[in-house]
Amino acid sequence: MKTYNMKTIKKISASILIVLGLTLSFNSFAQAPPPPPPDHGATGNQNGGNAPIGSGILILLGLGAAYGGKKLYDKRKENLEE
Repeated sequence: MKTYNMKTIKKISASILIVLGLTLSFNSFAQAPPPPPPDHGATGNQNGGNAPIGSGILILLGLGAAYGGKKLYDKRKENLEE
């Protein structure tokens, strides 16, 4: 079992207290979200919005296809060299 001197214990304790203090202080900065605008089109709150997700999906699919193509190309090149 390793023993620590008092200086090391003070440094560890101070570090723990600083991290704990920062963690608790960030909670005080949290705020509730603003209310929805008065003319949002429904009688109740609505989830989601009109965010376009189609182009993001296309980008991800394109990058996935390019990555898969590169992997296939490398594998084929490796098999031809053997």
